[in-house]
Amino acid sequence: MMLQAPHLLNPCFNRAGSRLKNVDVWAPRLHSLRMKKQPRRVTAMCPAPEGENPGFRVAKKRKVVEHVCLFQAKEGLSNEEEKNMLDYLYTSQYQMPGIVSISVGRILEQNREAYTHALYVRFQRKEDIVKFYENPFQMKILEEHITPYCHGQISVDFESEVEDDIIPIFRKGEEFNYGAEFVLLLAFSKGVPDEQAEDAMASFAIVVLEFPLLIVQSTQGRNFNVSSSAVFTDVIVIRFRSTETCEIFVGSTEYKTVSSHTSFFSSTFSGLLFHYCNN
Repeated sequence: MMLQAPHLLNPCFNRAGSRLKNVDVWAPRLHSLRMKKQPRRVTAMCPAPEGENPGFRVAKKRKVVEHVCLFQAKEGLSNEEEKNMLDYLYTSQYQMPGIVSISVGRILEQNREAYTHALYVRFQRKEDIVKFYENPFQMKILEEHITPYCHGQISVDFESEVEDDIIPIFRKGEEFNYGAEFVLLLAFSKGVPDEQAEDAMASFAIVVLEFPLLIVQSTQGRNFNVSSSAVFTDVIVIRFRSTETCEIFVGSTEYKTVSSHTSFFSSTFSGLLFHYCNN
């Protein structure tokens, strides 16, 4: 486990490609969407470029919509079946408009919930994720290549902000070719005031800003998927430069401090997701 929390998992998934070996992928069931109140956002700051006033400038931001799904593969799944599932899901991005980034793969560590694989998808707009769930091609992939080999799943969808530039939006470039992704799902306990919940999420964002050498990108937001994932209220996705830098982060005093307020949460899920480079 990467985190000591009340309800904890530690998955790792590889980014899928046509040459994937021994890794899995899965896509979510069609479900309803409903908007919830968005949490307070922390604006990323960066040094002012040469020629500007000293200090800091506010980086221009753009909204994106992100989807994370965890699922359970049936026992006895062969390597070839794993590879086929990953290939079908990863290449589905070329058939469905609106997807700007996708990663899929196997959860590295065993967990008591028995989640075995994970999927991460980024969309440009909320309308795109609705179309994703309703897309006939996606539904066919589920029916023919995913559902026969999997049982049990949980999905979260959230709106976040990234720097308004091609590389951070599309997660392209050298820094995104390798590394590890870390997913943290949070469920705030009933009775926790919205202000305290927002402050807790803001604290996570502030801690992330303190580790620029370890982290490539971090996004977070409130879950607006109210189907099977209704238990989780908030989501954080962090792209690390390597599994080692992720371990340094979760082992830091700063992260342990901000994640130690377990009385705020009725349930949490944390997972280290290994990125597969599709060369």
